[in-house]
Amino acid sequence: QVQLVESGGGLVQAGGSLRLSCRASGSIFSIDTMGWYRQSPGKQRELVAHINRGGSTKYVDSVKGRFTISRDIRRNTVYLQMNNLKPEDTAVYYCRGGRTVGGTWYPPDYWGQGTQVTVSS
Repeated sequence: QVQLVESGGGLVQAGGSLRLSCRASGSIFSIDTMGWYRQSPGKQRELVAHINRGGSTKYVDSVKGRFTISRDIRRNTVYLQMNNLKPEDTAVYYCRGGRTVGGTWYPPDYWGQGTQVTVSS
């Protein structure tokens, strides 16, 4: 089993920045990819960004140039630096960890409990 614990959410004004962290513990040998998803009310959960053990990254178009995902393998932690935040970035942000092949997640994969990010206009 793997446990993922997020932190760093909060309330920020538009144009501001936040940094999310997600630390993995447990059977972390099963994880080669860690990522961030988000879900706002009435919408499906969507990929924000993910990064694999080799450092390859993928971002949803709406955050490119504003968000940066990074990973500290020694600390089993993934970060999401969010700059120039917009009200439409408001959502619950979830950390995900597991294995991917060609960008497709394969079970088992794991989710954190989520952290709220609210951007006021």
